[in-house]
Amino acid sequence: MRPQRSPKKVTMRRLLVFQHVPFEILGTLNSLLKARGFRIRYANFGRHPEAHPKVTHYNGLVVLGGPMNVDDLKRHPHLAVEVDLIRQAIDQGLPVLGICLGAQLIAKALGAPVYANGAKEIGWYEVSPTPAAKDDPLFRDFGAAEKIFQWHGDTFELPAGAVHLAASRTCPRQAFRYGTNVYGFQFHLEVDEPLIERWLRVPEHCAELAAVRGRIDPEVIRCETALYIHRSRCLSDQVFGRFIDLFSLPPKRAALRSR
Repeated sequence: MRPQRSPKKVTMRRLLVFQHVPFEILGTLNSLLKARGFRIRYANFGRHPEAHPKVTHYNGLVVLGGPMNVDDLKRHPHLAVEVDLIRQAIDQGLPVLGICLGAQLIAKALGAPVYANGAKEIGWYEVSPTPAAKDDPLFRDFGAAEKIFQWHGDTFELPAGAVHLAASRTCPRQAFRYGTNVYGFQFHLEVDEPLIERWLRVPEHCAELAAVRGRIDPEVIRCETALYIHRSRCLSDQVFGRFIDLFSLPPKRAALRSR
């Protein structure tokens, strides 16, 4: 009689998430990750600015958005820690995704400058894939122009060696890929209708909308959300689903250029 083999132990994949403010969350990405069996751990720098997690203990990293500028180290010294940890994650070949501020932090970690965009993008804006996006697995379902939700005032230069993937009229650098598994999205593909409504009521956002003196109307954003949110959710499932697929691939180290 053959001895019974012990069942293989399934190791749950662990994802580290950098969070900066309570209203910037994983959104639609949360349910996609949990459905694929991920264990999610947050490094909440808004509550614990002294946090210094070990990215090497995880299978990937997601860096969320926030209202601060990447160079505002006097008020947010943890941003320097994040940049260093992002570099470590890239060097280890981990899948890394940055959204809005997260994309700016990845750009800075790769040696690219981040600065004011000149015009704020708040609401639904037309985003177009670049010719290079045709060969990118995450962007192959993008149409010639897609209405995508935005909330940002800063932008970044394209990091050296990165592939430019998307642009808008008022912000030419909307998305990039570095290596094969590092992505920065300036736009917010993770939003759903309740999250957008929450953002429109956040005091910090209300103050920001008041400062632009009526040039951006929350009621217009609400009406456009009803028009565009279904397509945005479809793209979210496709794009983030393919990003999650990267975790099935062996880690591939990306050589960071000297800074």
